[in-house]
Amino acid sequence: MTDSGAFLTALRLSDSMLPVGTYTASYGVEQYINKGYIETGEELGELIKGYLQGVIGPAEIVALGHAHRAAAAGDLDGVLAADDRLGAATLPAEFRESSEKAGGKLLDLLAETDNGPFGTVEVDGIVADYRNAVDEGRTAGHYPVALGVVAQRAGLGCREAAVVSAYSTVAGLLGAAQRLGRFGHTDIQSQLSRLFPVIEDVCEQYRDAELGAMYSFAPLADVMGMTHERADRRLFMS
Repeated sequence: MTDSGAFLTALRLSDSMLPVGTYTASYGVEQYINKGYIETGEELGELIKGYLQGVIGPAEIVALGHAHRAAAAGDLDGVLAADDRLGAATLPAEFRESSEKAGGKLLDLLAETDNGPFGTVEVDGIVADYRNAVDEGRTAGHYPVALGVVAQRAGLGCREAAVVSAYSTVAGLLGAAQRLGRFGHTDIQSQLSRLFPVIEDVCEQYRDAELGAMYSFAPLADVMGMTHERADRRLFMS
């Protein structure tokens, strides 16, 4: 793939237009806002910084990096191990379900779009084996893992894949806060800019980490996610 082709693929994978359903998830942000814990743009930015440093980096980017390396080696067992470990590290049921649905949608999209939606990716080899494992219920198909496999087969390096994953997650969380009607465009863009260095830091720190180093530590986010499951008023599925 050409440099511009890889760049366009990265843009496509991080675009909110990608129809994998991530726009329906707030990963607890809705509950934080409804409970009144987040009222200013600065507080929202600090919350998402905490997500990056406590969950996205040490759990999702670790899983993505491991899946990317396993896909490059044609190691299906390695991909499945990343799936299993990430599922175990994700405590709220809604978070797991959102991740699994998005991962399945990404793999389905790859198979159903004419000529492949991501450059030269073909649904064969490790991609086909992983999709079959998901379809047969042998693995969950979490989104960061699926993204790692797809990005590797599309010609993106691990660093680029990690940045795509972290950026799209952060943009999704900020977008969820905005759609709840509490924050304007300027606030959201300001916080996104502030979070760029944190995105870079966590991707650099965790993309090459061993799977055994994975952890997730965001106790209040887990509580908000579990509380959201029983909330009377919900706009998002998580």
